Amino acid sequence: MEKTYRVFVVNPGSTSTKVAYFENEKCVVSRSIFHDSSKLMTYETINDQLDYRMFGIRKFLSDSRIDLHGIDAVVGRGGPCYACESGTYEVDDKLIKDTKEVKGHFYHSSMLGVQLAKEIANRYECMCLMVDPPIVDELCDLARVTGVKDTYRRATAHTLNAKATGRVYAKEIGKKYEDLNLIIAHIDGGISITAHDHGRMIDGNDAGGGEGPFTPTRMGSMAVTDVLDYLFDKDPKEVRALCSQRGGLSSWFGTSDSSKIYYEMIRRGDKKAERVWNAMIYQCSKWIAMMSAPLKGKVDAILLTGGLLRIPGVIDTITEDVGWIAPVKAYPGEFEHEAMAYAALRVLRGEEKPKKYTGQPVWTGFDD
Repeated sequence: MEKTYRVFVVNPGSTSTKVAYFENEKCVVSRSIFHDSSKLMTYETINDQLDYRMFGIRKFLSDSRIDLHGIDAVVGRGGPCYACESGTYEVDDKLIKDTKEVKGHFYHSSMLGVQLAKEIANRYECMCLMVDPPIVDELCDLARVTGVKDTYRRATAHTLNAKATGRVYAKEIGKKYEDLNLIIAHIDGGISITAHDHGRMIDGNDAGGGEGPFTPTRMGSMAVTDVLDYLFDKDPKEVRALCSQRGGLSSWFGTSDSSKIYYEMIRRGDKKAERVWNAMIYQCSKWIAMMSAPLKGKVDAILLTGGLLRIPGVIDTITEDVGWIAPVKAYPGEFEHEAMAYAALRVLRGEEKPKKYTGQPVWTGFDD
């Protein structure tokens, strides 16, 4: 009889903490624990939210009558540690420290993932893991170079969901993710569009740095001179906020709630809202087309994933725009919880050995 492994997954976002409890591949229960944004704003840093979010998790466990005694593994969403290879990592003190100190230069609520997971794992004396953090770096050399001497592009993407989506698609067609060339677009509150060359994510927008399409919360790419003009009489912190929280739809309409913008504004005839929304989707299509170049046009499929795909018209519009490049397959929602749980199961079953975090960036520069 197959052994039943129990895995608990923790996935913090900007205004919620998503959790899920698995028994083998079966998700027994999952929940989004929503947090009052006004309460979160009272904390000086994201790290300071740790106890508040942990209280929410404990309440969820109590209300759901889930006893984690005897749990086999806890998996936390990865955060801004030093850039590393793709894979499953043991969470240790070095990884926690570098994540808290934002060594990956990506200030985001995901930094709480390994911290929350480690606290739970310590309490229940079980394995603690991290899977495919957003700073996974597999960029090809040419994707790193910029027009400013000794300044290089960083890799920041929704790696966890992108690679999980690639594996789901590959399994559906009877192939391996590592055998395919894919363009994968994660379209949600944040948007990352990446080129995958036989299992390696060789290029994409720096989603954490404000590059790429604008999103419900992020400003996206703009001409540097325009940004400088905007900065002239403003605090640079304002621009950083536009890159992660207050840009995009939030800047235009004072809200990042895509459903509200679509159903309460666009559907009621708001022409400005319709134009801005269509421009966001247009930019997604443009970046998808851009990612065909790193793959030299040899694209097996374009995969769309993320919550915004549930909004009417998004999938059809992008498919019409880029379907000439390769077949388009859409997966509304995400596979993050499954990706984390299944990685833990591979480790628990001895199919995969967890990697050790080195405390050094995987790429440190060119030799010349």
